Amino acid sequence: MKRIAERQTLKNYSRLRQGIVLTVVGLGMIVLAGRAFQVQILDSSRLQAEGAARQLRNIVVKPERGRIVDRNGDVLAVSTPLDALWAHPPTLIQSPGDWPPLAEALGISISQISGLMDRYPDREFVYLRRHLPPAEAARVENLGIPGVSSLREYGRYYPAGPITSHVLGFTDVDDRGQEGIERAFDSHLAGVEGRKRVLRDRKGRIVEDIESIRPVYHGRDLQLSLDLRIQVSAQHHLAQSVRENRALGASAVMLDVNTGEVLAMTNVPDFNPNNRSNMTPEHFRNRSVTDVFEPGSTVKPFTMSMALASGRFSVDTPVATSPGIHYVGRIPVRDIHDYGDLTLGGVLVKSSNVGTAKVAMELAPEELYGILDKVGFGQATGIELPGEVDGSLLKRERWRPIEHATLSFGYGLSSTQVQLARAYAVLASGGMLRSVTLKRTSGVVAGKRVLSDQTTRQINALLEQVVSAQGTAKQAAVPAYRVAGKTGTVHKVSPAGGYEADRYQSLFVGFAPVSAPRFVLAVMVDEPRDKYFGGEVAAPVFARIMADALRMHGIRPDADMDSGVTVVASMTPGDTGA
Repeated sequence: MKRIAERQTLKNYSRLRQGIVLTVVGLGMIVLAGRAFQVQILDSSRLQAEGAARQLRNIVVKPERGRIVDRNGDVLAVSTPLDALWAHPPTLIQSPGDWPPLAEALGISISQISGLMDRYPDREFVYLRRHLPPAEAARVENLGIPGVSSLREYGRYYPAGPITSHVLGFTDVDDRGQEGIERAFDSHLAGVEGRKRVLRDRKGRIVEDIESIRPVYHGRDLQLSLDLRIQVSAQHHLAQSVRENRALGASAVMLDVNTGEVLAMTNVPDFNPNNRSNMTPEHFRNRSVTDVFEPGSTVKPFTMSMALASGRFSVDTPVATSPGIHYVGRIPVRDIHDYGDLTLGGVLVKSSNVGTAKVAMELAPEELYGILDKVGFGQATGIELPGEVDGSLLKRERWRPIEHATLSFGYGLSSTQVQLARAYAVLASGGMLRSVTLKRTSGVVAGKRVLSDQTTRQINALLEQVVSAQGTAKQAAVPAYRVAGKTGTVHKVSPAGGYEADRYQSLFVGFAPVSAPRFVLAVMVDEPRDKYFGGEVAAPVFARIMADALRMHGIRPDADMDSGVTVVASMTPGDTGA
């Protein structure tokens, strides 16, 4: 009986244990079923959102900036693919052991990474390094560090380097234009950013593009009027002149007479837009449009144009310049030689300040102001570059006689180099004023007539004699071509007021071929040391650049053609390099 009772007790205990186990299992299943119900049904949306937040990202798609090409299609600026390495701080913070190899691969210190994580612990996106070559970025990514990934972006490259730097300018790290054409046409070149949704793995790497949220629009190409071949020539000859004359700098601007297109615009010293690590804002300044100077004797052709247009003078009108000094009130106007008796044409050929002042004083100062205003002095040229200044041409209610006299030979006003080139384009084009442009055009551009064709023909004949053996710019001559132009030698303005006694700017502005003018070129050499007359310093540079341009464009020589021009010589011998 006792054994039977014990067996029954064991049996009851076994049943109880079994019941407890089944109950526990059943309760566990109920809990699991409830949890599953909660996860799958009740919290589905929230959990899906949290998962998406961890794995899905909306990222920016950078547009490719448009190319800049010259008039012949040669590439001047292009965007190259680069990569930016970025981090997801909440993820990267969890693995500080990965920081040393990451810092070594990036070429930065561990403290820099630590600083970023301390400053932006909750950020979703922090740049580690930008503008890395794709291969270098891939090596960092291959380390497999959680929370580190790459993003495609673009960097600007300028194949011509310093040769086009002042015209093109440059972009910043975000590929936004900062100077020059890059800034002026930023909206045209930049394009529009896109956005897309991507799927990341647990290490933060993009594994799949889910959808495009906003399409990316790449920038548009831009064709400039620049001729890279002439630009290279101008840069070379300017740099050579700066070395030979131990000058502070030099600039050159070449325009197409018929269109106002800029074919070349260059400055020395220059800078390399592909490596600006040691550059200052002084290097970036395009002096051809931002710097002003008194144009000096290069204004004399317009004074003579005024005289001829008035009908009171002809090219043969006699002008007495002896003894080489003329007093306006108590203030002397001087020539470097006593030229004696000249014709009006001889005054221009010999660049006589005395003769020019005497001619101008026979006419009202408003007439002189009017002609300078008509050809564009004191006005913006219309060129598509930031920072262009207007220069200075003041209209006075009452002109002092000395102001009237000095204005006639280029003192008392200021001009940029591109303004001066445009003014001479008026003479070369038969009296038409055109806006200056850096964009490629086709055909002859309509302009505004500001001088008569007859007057410009007479002045151009005189300017051709300036480049002859009797003129001040013999060294501006180009073999086989007829050339016209004018020298200028001006004292630099002192910051303290007045003029620097021994600091000069040497100028020459001219055009060729005279029979059918095609190119206008303005050259300025800043502070030459050993010699300073425009005919000695700037004129040879003009000749070299102009010769290259005429040859490159296949312009037919015209030196043997009958010009129909009467040679206007002085009544007395004499010469100058002014």
